[in-house]
Amino acid sequence: MSTSETTSPATLDATTLRELIAAGRPPRLLDVRTPAEFETSHIPGAYNVPLDLLKEHREELRNHLDEDVVLICRSGARATQAEQALAGVGLPNLKVLNGGMLAWQATNAPIKQGRQRWDLERQVRLVAGSIVLASVLGSVFVPGLKWVAGFIGAGLTFAAVTNTCAMGMLLGKLPYNRGASCDLDTIVGQLRDGTGERA
Repeated sequence: MSTSETTSPATLDATTLRELIAAGRPPRLLDVRTPAEFETSHIPGAYNVPLDLLKEHREELRNHLDEDVVLICRSGARATQAEQALAGVGLPNLKVLNGGMLAWQATNAPIKQGRQRWDLERQVRLVAGSIVLASVLGSVFVPGLKWVAGFIGAGLTFAAVTNTCAMGMLLGKLPYNRGASCDLDTIVGQLRDGTGERA
């Protein structure tokens, strides 16, 4: 195991981040949520770099991130995964926004809002709950369907223990959660040109 996997990432609280932004010393803000979540609400000036794309292209992205970087997601879990991925390619000065967008919004900090969509965690609850409900009801007629509910339960348990979510990663690839700018070239161009806030 590498050091980044055994230690907690450095964090930054929402109040301190607000102070840095107000003082004209904002770090580079990378929001690792899906483009749909980013479009719904994000911190002004943030760059949307979805977690799956960040993990796949972390070495290329590292070349465009040399200053302080704060990683943002809904609650901090995906940002922590992003921190581990970027720390693994030697990027210094990484911090995770403690509590994510939930903490940012709790301080009544400024946000840029767009079209409202369900966040990824809510989508996972809907899909997992629907599969469990359908398989339990269906098991009245096809007894073997109860194992589908067991499989989903095991998957959710594994997701909690490992702080990852395979269903969330799959749902994040659906067109509903993707955006037109969800490609490496667009993101690198935004990072190079200093033009954040694009979904």
